[in-house]
Amino acid sequence: MARIPSIRTPSRFAPALAGVAALLAPALLAAPGALAQNFDFLAAPEIELNIVYRLDTVTGEIGACQYGDKEGTVGVTLCYPSGQGAKGQPPSTYKLVSSRHEREGGVFRVDLRTGMMSICYVLKQEVVCTPPAK
Repeated sequence: MARIPSIRTPSRFAPALAGVAALLAPALLAAPGALAQNFDFLAAPEIELNIVYRLDTVTGEIGACQYGDKEGTVGVTLCYPSGQGAKGQPPSTYKLVSSRHEREGGVFRVDLRTGMMSICYVLKQEVVCTPPAK
């Protein structure tokens, strides 16, 4: 029986292949995170407000930011932290939904796995949410 010789990559290509692997490694490692959606954003439905809500889609924690005037500058970003009921919830899949009511300043935080909902809005410099209900 004839012996089949093994095929080896010539050593002159090894540095080039290592360089390509080094360049691609960060992109490949970041790819799963780049595809994941960690946050959901939604503007308040009220047409007179410039508030945008931010939701962590895994924990359900919700905050909000808006533009503010500041004399002598281009303005400032005013952000409101999570307050009562707006802090992290049990891990799940959360989403923001607008009521589409043009005078409504709040948004719904919905748990897509359980169907539970809360109404969240800015109150006294923080975002608050009602207790979840079905």
